[in-house]
Amino acid sequence: MEKASRRVLIITYYWPPSGGAGVQRWLKFVKYLTLMGWETIVYTPVNPEIPVEDRSLLDEVPPGVTIFKTPIKEPYAIYKKFVGMKATDKVAANFISDGKKPSFAQKVAIWLRGNLFIPDPRVFWVKPSVRYLSELMGDDPVDLIVTSGPPHSMHLIGRRLKQKFGTPWIADFRDPWTNIDFYHELMLTPFADSMHRRLEKKVLTEADLVITVNQAMKEEFLAKGARQVSVISNGFDESDIIGTQKTEATKLTFVHIGTLGEARNPFALWTALGQLIKEQPSIANEVAVKLVGNIDFSVRESVKENNLEAIVEYTPYLPHNEAIKEQGSAGMLLLLVNNTPAAKGILTGKLFEYLAACRPILAIGPEDGEVAEILRETGAGHIFDFENITDTKRYLVEALDLFRQGKLVVEPKGTAKYSRRELTVRLASEMETLIEQNKIR
Repeated sequence: MEKASRRVLIITYYWPPSGGAGVQRWLKFVKYLTLMGWETIVYTPVNPEIPVEDRSLLDEVPPGVTIFKTPIKEPYAIYKKFVGMKATDKVAANFISDGKKPSFAQKVAIWLRGNLFIPDPRVFWVKPSVRYLSELMGDDPVDLIVTSGPPHSMHLIGRRLKQKFGTPWIADFRDPWTNIDFYHELMLTPFADSMHRRLEKKVLTEADLVITVNQAMKEEFLAKGARQVSVISNGFDESDIIGTQKTEATKLTFVHIGTLGEARNPFALWTALGQLIKEQPSIANEVAVKLVGNIDFSVRESVKENNLEAIVEYTPYLPHNEAIKEQGSAGMLLLLVNNTPAAKGILTGKLFEYLAACRPILAIGPEDGEVAEILRETGAGHIFDFENITDTKRYLVEALDLFRQGKLVVEPKGTAKYSRRELTVRLASEMETLIEQNKIR
């Protein structure tokens, strides 16, 4: 007798046509879970306030996936009017504008976000979602619930459904909760801070399994009382890479893909490049920098301060498939880690797509962090600390010399384990185990 398909409900705020980093993880998991025979049911908002739109990702949603959508009420329309933004302007999910000094109105909005919208502005979707999904699950039960955060309100939906139905629940964290970079900027009252931490602890201790994208988050959550934590990193999809071609270039072009905020501003790189060109002006004709995505004003200021405007090109956000092509044609890929206290544990999703591009990687970040470990393990590139101008400059000279000789190449090793297909095999195993354990109880 043929084994019945497992039914998994995935609750996620980000889903195509949402673009950006937040959508990739579960779009790819759903793709491969469906191919493995799982019955995947996605629950997502009809009208989310998404930072960027990428309609090309709609083509990646596999046939057979059941998608349920309901309206969500968010405070962003009020916020935009309050701070003088246009209705069509995009708002950072955390209400924080990197780098610029916030106006009084923005400060008030940030205070309200942190102290009234707990854990985040999507909290108003929790009750109606629980009500809607309870009706669905009452008529047609699922074997497993998965919630993807941030926004962490998604976890609150999963928690209530688990309490009501006893269905095993996985809380997947793409980023930390109270240890996130901007948490201290929310101007929290002691009461609000305690509320955030109390909700975080409830999610961590009540989820049957917590999944994180890096080891540092796993250790943090275990220390906070999580029962079981697994690390399943982000990765790359081989099918995204097929068909991309490397192009012969006359200049060594450094390419960065994605949002580049103040915390990622690579001062050491700009300083090193500026010094090199000042010492050898002809180098300005041999190198170029291409920044693709939303770029903070502080980055543009650093470029100006180091007299690099002539070699730096700014390109707006590109659809994911076009961004992949940019990576493949780069002379060198820039990987910039947030300069924050938690920097050692940051493992950005773009690292894995960079690995698949098979282009040399130049990273700026902790030389003893998780990014550094993977770069050493795979031989895919080099990393220099935030303030290490001397070694960054020395490496740029070496890289340019290799480029002139046509020898600036890498052959990363041991990357197969980071493929989305392999990562989904691991995920499916964890999911199957939880379902079987729930049957025994």
